[in-house]
Amino acid sequence: MMLKMRDIVWALVLMVAVMLPEVSYAQLDAASLARAQREGQGMGMNQGMGMNQGLPGQEGMEGEAADSTATGRKRRPRRALESYYFSDTVRALYNWKWHVDRDYNRVKIEPLDTTLEDWRIDYVFYRNGVGDMALGGLGQSSQPINWFDRRQDKDFTFARSYDAYTARLENVPFYNAKRPLTNATYLESGQKRYREEHFEIVHSQNINPSTSANVSYKSRGTMGQYDWQRTKNHNLSVAVAHTGKRYSIHAAYMNNSISARENGGVVGKWAIADTVFEMPSGVPMRLASSKAENTYRNHSLFVKQAYAIPLQRVTEYDFSLADLSAVYFGHQFEYNRWTKTYTDIRSTYTNVRGEYDGEGNYIPTQHSYYDDWFINPNATRDSISESIISNRLFVQVQPWDRNGVISTIDGGIGVDLHTYSYLRLEDYVSGRVTRDKRTSWYVYGSTGGMIKRYADWGADVKYYPSGYRGGDLSVGANITLRAYIYDRPLILSGKFRQELRTPGYWQENLFSNHYVWFNSFDKESETRFDVNFSVPSIALEVGVWQGILNNTIYYGADSRPQQHSGTISLTSLYARKDFRIAGFHLDHRALVQITSDESVLPVPTFSAFLSYYYEFWVKRDVLRVQIGFDGRYNTSYYAQGYNPALSVFYNQRSVKVGNYPYIDVFVAAKWKRMRILLKLQHMNQNLFGNGEYFQTALYPLNPRMFKLGISWSWYD
Repeated sequence: MMLKMRDIVWALVLMVAVMLPEVSYAQLDAASLARAQREGQGMGMNQGMGMNQGLPGQEGMEGEAADSTATGRKRRPRRALESYYFSDTVRALYNWKWHVDRDYNRVKIEPLDTTLEDWRIDYVFYRNGVGDMALGGLGQSSQPINWFDRRQDKDFTFARSYDAYTARLENVPFYNAKRPLTNATYLESGQKRYREEHFEIVHSQNINPSTSANVSYKSRGTMGQYDWQRTKNHNLSVAVAHTGKRYSIHAAYMNNSISARENGGVVGKWAIADTVFEMPSGVPMRLASSKAENTYRNHSLFVKQAYAIPLQRVTEYDFSLADLSAVYFGHQFEYNRWTKTYTDIRSTYTNVRGEYDGEGNYIPTQHSYYDDWFINPNATRDSISESIISNRLFVQVQPWDRNGVISTIDGGIGVDLHTYSYLRLEDYVSGRVTRDKRTSWYVYGSTGGMIKRYADWGADVKYYPSGYRGGDLSVGANITLRAYIYDRPLILSGKFRQELRTPGYWQENLFSNHYVWFNSFDKESETRFDVNFSVPSIALEVGVWQGILNNTIYYGADSRPQQHSGTISLTSLYARKDFRIAGFHLDHRALVQITSDESVLPVPTFSAFLSYYYEFWVKRDVLRVQIGFDGRYNTSYYAQGYNPALSVFYNQRSVKVGNYPYIDVFVAAKWKRMRILLKLQHMNQNLFGNGEYFQTALYPLNPRMFKLGISWSWYD
C-alpha cells in the first residue's frame, strides 16, 4: 500500500507540472501575515478577538461598486464576509486559516504554511523551540524537551506521546479561501524495506464567502530501520465553518489510527556506541522477540455555535458587529473516545555484555522485559478505553467593541461525562468489562481588552464546584505591552497561571497483565510564571518560565506512578536569535533548564537547535533555493525511558544520554507553487560525536538516511 501511494503521488506531480501557471507571491505571502500578526496585533489575546489593525502589504477587499442615489449619497461598498471574528485586514487576505478557542468565543488567525521557512524540518516534533525527545522514527512517540511545552491535562495520558501527530481540536484548522485550495505533500527516505513515508493532502473550499469546508488526511510512519520498529500513523479531519454576521458554527470530525510495533530499545548502549553490526536491523532489541505491539483508535466530534444579539441599532453601513455593543450566546458539544490495545508474547532477551567476570571478560545475561504476568503467563492482550462527552453553555458580552479597553466579558457552565473501561481480574470470569462512569461540572469566565496598539490584557478562571474533579481550579492572567521604534514593535508579554488538578484516572486505577495499581493521590498544584520579550524586526526572542510544583505525580523507575510529597522548582530560559548577512541565515535556538530535583523532573541542562544556510534566487520570483545544515544537541543527563505496555515516559537513573550532535544537510527549494526537499539526515554518523545518538534512554535515533520530498499547492 505504501508503494502504491508513492507511485500515485509522483505520477500526479508529473501530470500537473506543465499545467501550473505562475503565482503572485504578493497574494500568497504567508510570512507577511505572520509578521503582521506579531507587529500589528501582538502574540496573545488580540489574535483571537479579531482586532482591526492593519496587515502591511496586503491588497484591499473586493466589494460592490459604489452606488449613487437620487440624493447623491454614496453607499459604502458591501463586503460579503461580515463576521466579527475577522478584521478588515484579515478579510483582505487571499487565503487564511484559523483555529477555534476551546473555551471562549474567539479564534486564532494563522498564516498558510506554503513558504520555505521551516519546510526543511520534516519531523513535525522538531519544529517548535528546540524540539522533542523522540524514540527515533517517523510516527513514533515523543515529548517536548521543554517541560513547559508539555500538556498537563489528564485526559487519556496513554496517547499523550503521540501529540505531535494526532488530529485534535487544538490543531485542526478552518480555512477561508477566495479560490479552492489543495495541497499535497510526500516525503520518503531509506531503502524499500526500511522506508519512512510521509503523505498528506488537504483540500479546502468556500461554499460562499462565509461558509467553508475542508478535509485533511495525513499518513506518516516507518517500516523501521531497527528490528520490530514499524509504525503507521493515520489522521483524518473534516471541518466545516460558517462565520456569519450574527450566527457562527464550527464543526469538526477527527479520526486517529495508530499501529506501533514496540521493540523496547536496545539491550545496552554498547549496541549503538560500540557496535559491530553492519546494518541497524541487526542491532539486538529488548522486545523484538516478544512481538509487542500497540494499537490506538480515536474518534472525536466537535460542534460550537454562537449567535449575536446587538445592543445597538445595526445599519447598512455596519459590516460587522465587532464595533458595536453586543451579546453572544452559544453552545459547545464535544465527544472524544480513545481505545488502546497492547499485545505481546513471553520471551527473554540476551545482553552479551551484561556483566564482567573477575578477569574483566563479558558474561552474557538473560532478562525479561516485564517482571510481572498477572493474568496470562504466556501472552498479553490488554485493552482499555476512555471517552468523554462535554456540553457547555456560554455567554459573551461585548460592552463597547472588540478593540475596547474591556473588549469582552465571558462566562459559561459545563458538564463532562467520563467513561473508563478496562478488564479487571473478576471480569475474566464474568466476561463483562468494567465501566467506571464519572461526572464533573464546572463554571468558567474571562475578561480582557486592549489599549489601542500599545497594550492588551486578559484574565480567566475555571472552577469545578463538585463531582469527579470537584475542587479543581485554574486561574490565569496575561498582559502584553508594545513600544515602537520607527514603526517596528518591541513586545513584552507576561503570563501567570495557578492550577489545582485531580490526578488522572489511569494514574490511580489500572489492572493489566504487567501492571496493577489502585492508588489514592492528592491533587497536584502548579504555579507558573512566563515572561517573553521579542523584537520581530531583528528576529530576537527571549523567554523565561518559572514553575513551582507540589505533589507532582510521575512514573518511577519501575514504571509505576508515584507522588512526590514536596515542592519542586523548575526554571527555563529560552533564547532565539536569527542573523541575516546578505543571503546567509544563521538561526539559533537555545534552552536552559534548571530543576531542583532531577529524580522527579529530569530535563537536560542545555539544549540547542542551530540552522545555518544560504538562500538565494536561481530565477527571480520563480525558483528560490536554500542550502545548509541543521544541528541539534543537548547535554548528558538521565533521560527518561519509555514503557511500551503503558505508552508513557518514566524516570530512570541507570543510563545517561546526550552530549551528541545530530546534524542534517539539506537542499530546499520553492519552484512556483512547489516545494522540494533533498536531505541527508544524521550526516555525522560515525564521523564525529561519541556515537551515543539517543534522546530517550536506550532508544537510538535513526542512522544516516537520504530523504526526498515535495509539497505542491493548487489555488483554483
